[in-house]
Parts: sequence; C-alpha cells; structure tokens
Amino acid sequence: MKTFYGVELDSALMLGTALYPSPAIMAQAFDASKASVATVSLRRENSGGQAFREWLQTLNVRLLPNTAGCYSVKEAVTTAHMARELFDTTWIKLEVIGQSDTLQPDPFGLVDAARILCDEGFDVFPYTTEDLVLAERLVEVGCRVLMPWGAPIGSGLGLNNPYGLRSLRHYFPDIPLVVDAGIGLPSHAAQAMELGYDAILLNTAVAKAGDPVAMAKAFALAVEAGQTAYQASPMEPRDMASPSTPVIGKAWL
Repeated sequence: MKTFYGVELDSALMLGTALYPSPAIMAQAFDASKASVATVSLRRENSGGQAFREWLQTLNVRLLPNTAGCYSVKEAVTTAHMARELFDTTWIKLEVIGQSDTLQPDPFGLVDAARILCDEGFDVFPYTTEDLVLAERLVEVGCRVLMPWGAPIGSGLGLNNPYGLRSLRHYFPDIPLVVDAGIGLPSHAAQAMELGYDAILLNTAVAKAGDPVAMAKAFALAVEAGQTAYQASPMEPRDMASPSTPVIGKAWL
C-alpha cells in the first residue's frame, strides 16, 4: 500500500464522522469498518465542541480535518489554519466548492488554495474531479495525494466515469489516489479498488444506512476484496467466448 505523506495506513478505508444516529453507533461503525482515517469538518461540526474533538481521539484512527462548506480560497485557507491548530496536524482534506447543486470542486480556487497551503507546509489531500489537467496542476503545486470524486457528494451513484478514473491511475502511477464522494454501495468501493486505487473515502453510505455497523463491515470486506483482486492481476475482458475446457486430448465421438 502506498504511503500518504510518509504515513503507511493499516486500512484502505477512510470514513467521515457526520450524519450518524449517535456517537455510539459511529464508534461501532468505525470499529466494524477497520477504517484507518476519520475525516471531520470544522465548518459543519457544531455539536460538542472540544468534547467532541477529544472524543474523536478515542477512535484510534488518524484524523483528517477538511474544509467542507468552503466556497472561496480565503475560506478554505482560513479553515485549514484553524484545523492545524485544533487538531495539531498538517493533514488537510482541501475542498473548495464551485457549484452548490453538484458540490463540484472549483478547479481554479482549488489549485490556488492548494498552492498556498503546500507552501505553508500542509499535507494537502485535494477533493478534485477526474480531470487530468487539473490533477497535473495540483501535483505541480505540491499535492502528493489526489482525491477524485466518483460522483457528487452524498449521491450514492458510484463511479460515474470509470474511464476517467482509470486514466488518472495510468498517468499518476506513483501518486496515492483516493476515490472520494459518490460511493453508495460496497460494490462501488470494490470497483474503485479493482481499478488500482489506494483508498476509498465515504460517509453517507455508512452513516445513513439502516444498519450503519453492518454496512461498515460490508465496506471493509469490499475494499479488501477489490484490493486483493487488483493485486492478483485480473483477466482482461474479451469480446468473444473462450472455452475453459481444453480441446487438446478431447475424445471425438
């Protein structure tokens, strides 16, 4: 498994901390998922304050604060500074939203904010699209991880553009890639891992499931299965049938 800014994670699954029915169920879901990273939003987290932040530490996972809800470079950079102080980490999941309906990233603001934060010593995890040109710009300004969306945040649509995600994997073989947003089913997560992605980040699919703990376990199994399948070098699809029983030695009657 690739390292994320020098850190090797125990699991390829990352979970968000919003929308759960209760903190207790969230803790059980994290335990069942074996997730290695928990994301938390400063702008959208308004319950518990310092007590909630201290409670997050009991999850025994690495925290990845994010800039969710930020629509400008200034908002995102300021929120990142706050996160560094509150959580004592240089890791930041950078979101600069450009479209309120789809929550699509603003590519121009994203690159500008990433440049500022990378120059200031942050380890930036940019929430981006599968656009190759945008990915190149983010890498050029210092990002060493890319987090392309599978589909709009919270939509559960899965991988809308497998070709684009596959192209990113091909063009950036040495950059850790994380599918972030749009994952709705364990099969979606397995598909992303089969493409060679290094991790999956999701929230709504687990938190809003009828049984978040059972769904978290299902995602853990799916991520492991997809990762193992990719490492096993799966067969290439064919247009024609290919018999699995050898013809050589067949008795002709």
